[in-house]
Amino acid sequence: MTLVVATPAHASLIWNGDASGGTGVFAGVLCDSPNYVYTTDWGDGRGDIFGFVNKAGGTRCEAHSVRVGGSEYAFTGGRAYWWGWESMTSTGNTATVFQWKSNGTGEQHQQNYPVIMMVLENQLRVWYVAPGEQWIGVGSGAWTPGAWHKIKLGINAQSSTSGSFQVYLDGTLIVDAKNVRTWDDLGNKPRWGVYDSNVAGTDQVNWINDLKMGTTSGDV
Repeated sequence: MTLVVATPAHASLIWNGDASGGTGVFAGVLCDSPNYVYTTDWGDGRGDIFGFVNKAGGTRCEAHSVRVGGSEYAFTGGRAYWWGWESMTSTGNTATVFQWKSNGTGEQHQQNYPVIMMVLENQLRVWYVAPGEQWIGVGSGAWTPGAWHKIKLGINAQSSTSGSFQVYLDGTLIVDAKNVRTWDDLGNKPRWGVYDSNVAGTDQVNWINDLKMGTTSGDV
């Protein structure tokens, strides 16, 4: 089953995560002190953007899940989700910038993060993490720090290996993973920001603009 087949016939924008709505568009923000997230307008026509700041030696500054209609959105397996956003990082080694994070801890999940993206050595690198936390590289694309990049991610969330996911970077398909498990035992939620940076001596910033979530690629 491909992602296109699994996508509902009727497009629907589920969530507008524009930074003009502040951090309240997310279900929560996970920023270990002294890390922080802020909004700013650079006057470049984008309007408000998010900045996720992970201070040198820090571990995490991420947004967790999404809020729709005042409540955290209830993700469910057996369906497709699409996200689109712009991202700019301060360095070419920002580490994890997106996680399809599994719910629960320890033995409550098998994968921890079935889909994960990192900026490493001026590349956006994408992994599928199979049960048993087996990391499998599935694609990458050139990444220029200090420049905006457009990311589209579609996940057909399946608890069996009938799942799939696709990643587009600046309009080019860099990942088309099929026959993968994309819905862990207690389900999954998205996270954006900076996590587990390997550059201990440098602040890491991931600026994000125009977050959206829908049921088809065209929504985002």
